Formats: sequence, C-alpha cells, structure tokens
Amino acid sequence: MSGKIKIMERKGKDLYERLYLIEVFKGMAVTFGHFLSNLLDNSKLYVRHYPEVKPEITARWRGRHRLTKHEDGTMKCVACFMCQTNCPAKCIMIEAGERVDGRTEKMPVRFDIDLLECIYCGYCVEACPMDAIRMDTGIFSVTGDERKSFVLKITDLLETPGAFTEEEYKKGGA
Repeated sequence: MSGKIKIMERKGKDLYERLYLIEVFKGMAVTFGHFLSNLLDNSKLYVRHYPEVKPEITARWRGRHRLTKHEDGTMKCVACFMCQTNCPAKCIMIEAGERVDGRTEKMPVRFDIDLLECIYCGYCVEACPMDAIRMDTGIFSVTGDERKSFVLKITDLLETPGAFTEEEYKKGGA
C-alpha cells in the first residue's frame, strides 16, 4: 500500500532569498551593537563575583549531606534504611552492624553517598525518623579531580559540621 506524496513548493525563488545572507548580517549587526555598547559602558551589566563574594544563603537551601550526633557524641543514625529506600537516585548505600554504645540495636557500619548520582532532592532528610541526616552544611559547590572523591564515606559525613544553628535550621523549614 503506497501513501500519498505531496510535493511542496520551495519558497525563495531568487538568489537573495535562498542565501539568507542579508538576515545573517542583520543578526550579526545586532550582536555587534550589543557587544560595543557593553564594552564601552559596562556599568549596567549584572555580574556575580563568585567565589570571592558569596551569595546570602538561607538554611532552607540544600547543600552537601552530613550525619548528626547526639549530645554525647554518638551517631543518631540507627541504620533503618529509610533514606536509602526513599532516595530516587539510589545514591545512598548503607550496611548495618551491631551497635556497641547501647543506645539502639544497630548502627551503620558503612554509609556512603555518591554525590555524582545525588539529585539533592532532600527526600533522605524528610524520610529520616531520627533526624540523623541533614543537608545544612552550607557547602554548595562540590568539586574534585577523581570520581571516587565524590563518594562521601561515613567518616566524612560525621566530620562535616552544620553551617546553621538549630534555630535557623528549624525556622528555615527544612
């Protein structure tokens, strides 16, 4: 079964309309005009001088992850796997072990977060029943040379301090 073929007439019969050179030059003239006006008077340009001048960031912004501790220094995480289960990017890897400090039955022996896989949605923070994981470090630009430097281990997560006080964090709606 053959379909119907419709032949369309091509617009632009003469050379002037087919080459589009005049329109290309018009566009270049507009671009060059903006370039010259910005070159001569750059006071109207909006420029951020990052990283020298840091933007003001509230506690509600999601930064790099951290694990919190109790007042006595023990880890709040009870290895319930809620953050790992709730993570849509599947970037959290937890391995549970027996707890030695007597607070609960288990604690994480391994707690890794792959920052290259993470989409910073904050679902892990919302899912945690113990308020053990937070994204309030104030670290928003994560850089590295190797892929393995983007995988945060349990020691890295415990050593990272929070950037906001408890009142700022609660007030920020996190």
